[in-house]
Amino acid sequence: MATPLRRALSLAVGWAMDRRIPTPLRAKAYRGFARAVGADVAESRGPLEIYPTLGAFFVRRLVEGARVFPVDANVLPSPCDGAVQAVSRIEHGALLHAKGRAYPVEELLAGRASAAELEGGQAWIVYLSPRDYHRVHCPLDARLVDVAWAAGARYSVAPKVLERRRVLDVNERAVLSLESRGMRWYLVMVGALNVGRIRVVGATTGRSGQLARPLEYARGDELARFEMGSTVVLVFPPRSFRAREGLVQHQPLRMGEPIGSRGY
Repeated sequence: MATPLRRALSLAVGWAMDRRIPTPLRAKAYRGFARAVGADVAESRGPLEIYPTLGAFFVRRLVEGARVFPVDANVLPSPCDGAVQAVSRIEHGALLHAKGRAYPVEELLAGRASAAELEGGQAWIVYLSPRDYHRVHCPLDARLVDVAWAAGARYSVAPKVLERRRVLDVNERAVLSLESRGMRWYLVMVGALNVGRIRVVGATTGRSGQLARPLEYARGDELARFEMGSTVVLVFPPRSFRAREGLVQHQPLRMGEPIGSRGY
């Protein structure tokens, strides 16, 4: 569980992110923030003055055409902007992160799938820094059938931290179970230091369980969002998608960029 100090820090950051900024100061404030983290304000939809708070600016939408999803249904696109942290086969019930750190897949998915059914599958870990677009979009036509909200810590998920300790399966996270053409796959939104607010489009925050009526998403539809930098984990069963050759740790990704293809 998150410590009182970490929760207090998260609350303080959340309070600051929600403070309204006077309209005349917004453009200057957001450009300053963007310069500090390396974000591209030119991709923001609408004038900067329409964002009343830093939190609203942080989850800003992009201008039309800023990201493009592939037409080929056999290509798996990245659901988000970010940087590759790991591309791993699921072996011996676990996926591997940098320096051989193993994450038991059942724990990461909060018990939503067994290790046996995912053995031989494929996983991708993508880190979103404060510079990145923070909305996560569905990489396939899919139905959301279950959301598990797993309580936990709020450790940093910065790349250097992930190399030193297990974080992804102990931090707060939302485990999304999705179905595409009869195939069950998973997208995990992992919270982090200062990131206690994860939103899933159409689902009630904090309410775990099978949805009374599955939610339908087309490829490219917004699926969820973070309100600060964090991590997304994609997990697919065996004989579904293989990783794109040449993906390496820390490689920048843009949402919609191919990360895999069908077949083994």
